[in-house]
Formats: sequence, structure tokens, C-alpha cells
Amino acid sequence: MKYISTRGGISPISFSDAIMMGLATDGGLIIPEKIPDVTDKLGSWSALAYPDLAREILSIFVGDDIPPEDLTRIVQTSYATFSHPETVPLVDIGDIHILELFHGPSLAFKDIALQFLGNLFEYILDHRHGHLNILGATSGDTGSAAIYGVRGKKNMKIFILHPFQRVSPVQERQMTTVLDENVFNIAIEGSFDDGQRIIKSIFNDLDFKDQYHLGAVNSVNWARVAAQVVYYFYAALRVTATTSTEKVRVCVPTGNFGNVFAGYIALKMGAPISKLILATNENQILSRFFNSGVYRRDEVYATISPSMDIQVASNFERYLYYRVGENAPTLTSMMEMFADTGELKLTNCTGTTGIDDQFIAGSSNTAETLQTIRSLFNDSGYLSDPHTAVGISVARKHLKKDEPTVCLATAHPAKFDGAIERALGKNEAHHPSIDKLKTLPTRCVVLPATEEAIREHMVYNI
Repeated sequence: MKYISTRGGISPISFSDAIMMGLATDGGLIIPEKIPDVTDKLGSWSALAYPDLAREILSIFVGDDIPPEDLTRIVQTSYATFSHPETVPLVDIGDIHILELFHGPSLAFKDIALQFLGNLFEYILDHRHGHLNILGATSGDTGSAAIYGVRGKKNMKIFILHPFQRVSPVQERQMTTVLDENVFNIAIEGSFDDGQRIIKSIFNDLDFKDQYHLGAVNSVNWARVAAQVVYYFYAALRVTATTSTEKVRVCVPTGNFGNVFAGYIALKMGAPISKLILATNENQILSRFFNSGVYRRDEVYATISPSMDIQVASNFERYLYYRVGENAPTLTSMMEMFADTGELKLTNCTGTTGIDDQFIAGSSNTAETLQTIRSLFNDSGYLSDPHTAVGISVARKHLKKDEPTVCLATAHPAKFDGAIERALGKNEAHHPSIDKLKTLPTRCVVLPATEEAIREHMVYNI
């Protein structure tokens, strides 16, 4: 399989080259030349354990770029770090099936992709005798998952930007208590969108990118999407097998559109999914788009689900590429318009209730999210983090009797103990690895949210 850019400016490249490139050199995002149809494989995949299913699906995206035995080893090593024997267990709470994606080292769904990506980077660098300086921005969970995936690995350094005092205290400590010599935490005096803007600008300086061997771990990296596609198949196949239904709905709490875009790819590949339910908090740029066709930058609101406090979703360009008929010039013009005006509109809407019949979109405000945490705990004893609660709150507005709903649980509730205490009047959320963080030393530098400051800090430490 070969890979191209959404903006049409690169020749087809291999999987390994796509992963090392991260953001395409023409400023676009990397995608496969063709999305594979795997409907003929669903029967043989339905009972596979998660690592085995991951190997089968990832091998399609990798092609002949990595020998099968090496890919198997990378996948097995990546998911051996998860604490649950099923890797991503399904929990039935009555009207909804919850897919728990938080049993990795950082207790967030980002581990699914970033454990794999860290091992993949190490493998490629070893075979190419190279080195890499990873640059990424986080709204909370990506940072710690990326750091845990890369810490201590040879031939790599990682620089992670997070918005100063705008992530949860646990998220901050998960990042800043990692003292490995190859890890650099940077708190920027601004928002996640500021960090994302800085990252993209630096990556678009191709001379700087080449000189300092920059690589990306944000969801602009195709490996992140490919690894996340797996759990959509896993959940849909397991639930349809146990409920004797043909398809499921999957609800995804999202801010940066990477997680739900992986679901979109799974659906296009033939996963037994009928609808993707997109759920946002008060930062409604994505839910507004899917209900109106208008994608408009707005103020970033701080909420109890901080990983979703995003206005400019970096993966949205990939979706838009398919919606404009894989027309790179049209897509490029639209993205340039958005960069100039902060708004774009999709006029060729095909949906009967929104702009795309494959999506349902809604939002949950703070009061609704807290109530969802409270009612879940009181009614079923299940404790949800606020991001997952956003998803469940929206999903329950769109239940269909003959079609089961799966909601993705994106983080362990102990990462957001403040929200849990606010919802329940006491903190019921604990995890041994989280409790240990309170006494560990930290290392982090606070810098202005400027490209110059980040460049200078990187060059000094490289």
C-alpha cells in the first residue's frame, strides 16, 4: 500500500516513509491511496483476540514494508503493556456497551496508538540507522501517552507542548514526572490550539524539519489513525456476534477528530457500523459542522473534559478530503480559506438530517456531563470519566432499539478526580499509578506560546 497527501503535492510513498514524514511536506495530511474493502474477512476476524486482530488489520496498511514476523513482534510488544487480559474490554451497562480503551500505561485511549507508534519508530530508526526528534502538542492525554511510548528509547528525543494550567493536575503530573533524559515537557502560555498552530508552522519549515530530523506523534501521523481503526472492528464484531444484530452505532467523544476519523475509516473498510455518533462538549465546532455544514473557529472554552477543549481539529482535513470527492485542489482551497477567515462551509450536503448520513452529532454541557457521571454511578455502579460521560450523554439521545450502541471510554476516571468529586460529592476515582504521582519529582519549562521560543528550546536541547 502507498500513501499520498490530501493536498496532492507528494508522490506516493511507503508506509514507513509516511510514518517518518508525519505531516506531509506539502502541508497536507497523509492518507492511503485507496481505502481497502475487508468485508470478506469479517467472519475470520470475529473471534480474534485484540493483538491478533491488530496484526491482521495493521498488516493491510503496512503492506510489504515490514516483514510479517517483525510486525507481529511490534504489535505483541505494544499491547503487552496493557493491564487487562482483553486489552480493550467491553462492559454492558444496560442500554449501552462501553468499550474501555484506558488500560494502557497512561490510562487513556491514546496508548492504543502510541505504544504501537513508539515501537514502530524504534524499529524503523534501527533499520535506517537514524535518529528522530519528536515534536507534539497535547490537550491532555496525547502527551503522557506519547511520552510513555517513547521514554528511554534509543535514537529519539520527545518535546511535548501542553497549555499551561489548562490540563488536569493528573494529566500534568503524568507528563512532568517522567524524568528520562530523552523527554522534554513544555508548558506554553496559551491554549492547545496555540500549540497545534506552532507545531504545524514548524513542520511546514521543511529545511528546519530536515535539519533537526523532526517527527510527529500527534494524530496527524497516519500510524495513529491506523492503530485506532482496530478497536472499531473489535467492538463491532464482538457486539454483533453476541446480540445477533447486523450493525452497531458507535459514539465517540472527540475534540481533535482523530478518534472518530479512525471510526470513519473502519466504516468505509466494511466494519459492521451503521452510524458514528460524534459527541462534543461546549467546544462545538465539530458537532455544529455535522449539523449545519459550517466549520467555524470560535473561542476555546475551558471545561471539565479538557482533552476536548479544542476548536481547530487537526484531522478534520482528512474527512473533508473524502467529502469533496478526493479532489486535492478543492480541499486545498477550502483549507486556505479557513486559515484566512476562520470559517468554511460545505454546500454539497448529502445527509437527510445533517451533512452526512453516516454521522449523528450532538453536544453535552457541563451540567449534563456531571449528571451523567452521577446517574451512571448511582444506577449501575459504573464510574465514568467526564469525556466518556460526554459521549454517553449524547449517545442516550440517539438510541435505536434494534441497533446496539457502543460508547468509547477514553480515559480512566482517576485522571479527572476533580470532576468526579464535583459530580458525586466525593472522590470515588483511584488508581495505584495515579496515587503514586503525588509524591514524584517533576521537570517542566514554561515558555511563551510563540514559535520562536519553541524553536530555540528545541535547538538548545537537541
